[in-house]
Amino acid sequence: MQRRRWLRAEDFERAIAATSLLPGPSSTQLAIYCAWRLRGPAGALVGGACFVLPAVLIMLPLSAAFLGSAPPAWLRGAGAGAGAAVAAVALHAGLELSRPIWVRTPSRRRGRVIGYGLAGAIAAAVTGPWLVLVLLACGGVELLARRGARLALVAPPWPLAAAVATGGLGALAWTAFKVGALAYGGGFVIVPLMQGDAVDTYGWMTNAEFVNAVALGQVTPGPVVATIAAVGYAAHGVAGALLASGVAFAPSFAFVLLGADRFERLIASRVAEAFLGGAAPAAVGAIVGSAIPLAAAIGEPWQVPVLAAAAVLLLLLRRGVVLTLLLAGATGTVVALAGGPLPT
Repeated sequence: MQRRRWLRAEDFERAIAATSLLPGPSSTQLAIYCAWRLRGPAGALVGGACFVLPAVLIMLPLSAAFLGSAPPAWLRGAGAGAGAAVAAVALHAGLELSRPIWVRTPSRRRGRVIGYGLAGAIAAAVTGPWLVLVLLACGGVELLARRGARLALVAPPWPLAAAVATGGLGALAWTAFKVGALAYGGGFVIVPLMQGDAVDTYGWMTNAEFVNAVALGQVTPGPVVATIAAVGYAAHGVAGALLASGVAFAPSFAFVLLGADRFERLIASRVAEAFLGGAAPAAVGAIVGSAIPLAAAIGEPWQVPVLAAAAVLLLLLRRGVVLTLLLAGATGTVVALAGGPLPT
């Protein structure tokens, strides 16, 4: 942006502020909004597609390789090694996001912020697909605390609820919609949402396959939400991956295309700022809490020291996420080639 002078620095900063107030993946919405500012709706579609499609297209062959009927042992080992490190990546991401929230929160509100964070962490660890209701509730509670606003939690319409219960394409679409439209904070906050549906509710994937998919989403370029493509592939093949990706990213395009000209009012809205004051700490807590089910998905003893080493690299030595995952994957490959046990 600076090199091409497409936006002024203050415009870019306000774009970050506006997209951070929206639910869903902020990085995707920021890319779409910047393209909208440059070339209008057509630019938003082209710019957003160029940001999203590479990650989805990379995830498709990787999902086919990792989730196929008989992946080679070395590939399974690489996935098991990288998957073992994912819990440390989630913890690292949550702690990094918590610092700026804590610094900008007035001391009189910090008790509530701690409560929202704990609520999000507990919900991520134990409730899975219902996490979104906790995030919305925390935002609503903060609204009540600041303005006395009314809180309303919305369940899916009953025709969709009926389709969701079958575990078919309707269920996959609803899971993708929650990931793309209702997950405040993006990133790892979507993990318990996906894991609860993909593993526990519908059985589309095993825990080991799911953590492999999350690791792939971290290693590949693009937004972490692209992990939903792997979930869709596990549920219904290539068609499921394309459906899940389309549904997950559609809300980001809709938010910008329908509301970009109102972003200035959104930034100035005290209601939006108050809601985010509750939902954002809960989302960060959920990211930290997501480390619990991810760590619980570890199935072989050798993965435990891999997780511990990843935590040391990220939290103490401050190494990068991609490097950490690549080293963990390489460790898993060595274990597999040496004939070590692999999770199923």
